[in-house]
This record gives sequence, C-alpha cells and structure tokens, in this order.
Amino acid sequence: MNTYLVLTIIADDKQGLVETLAKVIADHKGNWLESSMSQLAGKFAGILRVCVATDHAQMLVDALNNMSAELKLVVEQVETTEQADELRTVELHLVGNDRSGIIREISHALAVLSVNVEKLSTHCEPAPMSSDVLFRAKAVLRIPAEMSLEDLQRELELLADDLIVELEYSSQLS
Repeated sequence: MNTYLVLTIIADDKQGLVETLAKVIADHKGNWLESSMSQLAGKFAGILRVCVATDHAQMLVDALNNMSAELKLVVEQVETTEQADELRTVELHLVGNDRSGIIREISHALAVLSVNVEKLSTHCEPAPMSSDVLFRAKAVLRIPAEMSLEDLQRELELLADDLIVELEYSSQLS
C-alpha cells in the first residue's frame, strides 16, 4: 500500500536545494510525482506530491522534518481520489492591464459558478510599445458537467468587460 504526501516548501533560494530535497525523498524510497516550483523575490517556493510505500512513510516524513534548518516545510498526508466524472477541464488565459483586484474578482465569479481552480499561474510583464504593465494569468478550471463552456464564457465575459481584460478558453479532456 502507498502513502501520498503533499509538501509545501519555502527557503532562501540557493543552488542545490531541489537536489537535496530529491535526494532525501529518493533515499527514503519516495517517488517524486508532480511539482510546481519557482523563485520569487529571492525565495524558493514550491509544492510537490510524493508517493512512498506506507511502511517507509514515517521515516521519510521524519527525514524531511529534519531539513527544517534549511527550509520551511509543511508535510501533509493526503488521500488520493479519482477525479469525478461529472467535472470537465477548461484552460483559461487572461491578459489585461495590471491593476489590483483582477484575481479576486475572477475567482469570486468562478466560486459563484461552482468552478474549481485546479492550477493558477500569473505574472506581470511590460506591454509592448508602451510603459504599461500587462497582467497575465493561466488557470486550469474544473467545471460541472451541467455547465456548458458557452455558459462559463458568457458569465466571465460580462466580468471581463468590467475588468477590461481579454479571455481565451480551451476545453481539455478529463
């Protein structure tokens, strides 16, 4: 039987941090399944999912916790469940002039529609040929089967007009 762990990490960014973490996981018979990591303002931040045989799980957790001098780490044991068949995946791309509140307003509209944000990636960049700053977001959304992509688009387009952002969608297989 396997145990699944989700780790969240934050540390001062330095060379070899991922390697050290990967070594501890491998040395304790863990399997690094998926992750998202980034350098933000001189800090290393990440989240990852690890699979380990249940009889090795506590040793791995203890070894990870012993790394606390190098990094801030939270380890959570999680139950794995199959994705519900009644949900569909949609990818949303947003671009617009940067301003406060864009993500708050979009995420509120999604919550009201019972849409789950599975992944979210954002960044700001200079606008071509101007001094403006563009805000870009990419989100993977899980929408209920009874909601059509057109319904989702219609609801978000009303908000997009107020926010003055452009939205693009692509449906993915579940």
